[in-house]
Amino acid sequence: MTSTAPHAAHHHGAQHDHSHGQDHPHGQDHDAEHEMGQLLDLDAEVLAEHIASIIAWLPVTAAPRRIVDLGCGTGTGTFALLERFPEAEVTAVDTSPHHLRRLRDRAASEGVAGRVHPVEADLDGAWPDLGAPELVWASASLHHMADPDRTLRQVHDALAPGGLLAVVELAGFPRFLPEDAPQDRPGLEERCHAALADQHAERLPHRGADWGPRLAAAGLTVEGERTITVNLEPPHSEAVGRYALSSLRRIRDGVAHALQAEDLAALDRLLDTDGPHSILRRDDLTVRTERTVWAARRT
Repeated sequence: MTSTAPHAAHHHGAQHDHSHGQDHPHGQDHDAEHEMGQLLDLDAEVLAEHIASIIAWLPVTAAPRRIVDLGCGTGTGTFALLERFPEAEVTAVDTSPHHLRRLRDRAASEGVAGRVHPVEADLDGAWPDLGAPELVWASASLHHMADPDRTLRQVHDALAPGGLLAVVELAGFPRFLPEDAPQDRPGLEERCHAALADQHAERLPHRGADWGPRLAAAGLTVEGERTITVNLEPPHSEAVGRYALSSLRRIRDGVAHALQAEDLAALDRLLDTDGPHSILRRDDLTVRTERTVWAARRT
């Protein structure tokens, strides 16, 4: 949702497809991570019901007590899992110290700090000791791995016997605007997504993979696959407008150089929060996306 690896520096976290715009100069890293953290939090808020439905669907045989969230970001999966399994503890792994700080702060504010164990680690390198979890949650993180098949084998070896791996992948950024919007440049959003997809095809070769055969090759038994279609229509809370704004800002970072001047100008009018054409002023936004989940067990 999460999201959700938009990323270059933290491509093994839950940055989802929101961060794969462009690389940021060093001086902008903190701002970029702060914006990314806000976007991940908005993704969690707006799509909370859908994330909960994915977790409820998982074929768990008994409520897990030890859970690992690989590429946890700011904790979208972590907190949803804690709510679903109130006796569980979650080891939350990410490369981004900024996101882990946000996760710690939220855990403290919600009174669950004792059940959350943040771990800063790059999963393309040496793996931390994750114990023997009964459930591993990997949302929008596997396609950022340099060698995801190696990662799957490591998950297999870490899982407790009978343990479950849940892989969740997103169909890119959500869409928000009607097809005929904005009035002066209809179809702008789709052109932005097409430009971003061209970049992802080069930088993220594992994006859009069918994870079922790869899970099986790692020695896991696939017990279910499900695609959830999200289509949230108005009226909405104001969070949807902020979610759309943050998402389109991230997309702009990646595609500005590839857009026609007229498209870029129209996009900037949408992103101008003080202007009359601001996306925050629209009452016709929808949230349209897909998430596919695979559940695989170590037998």
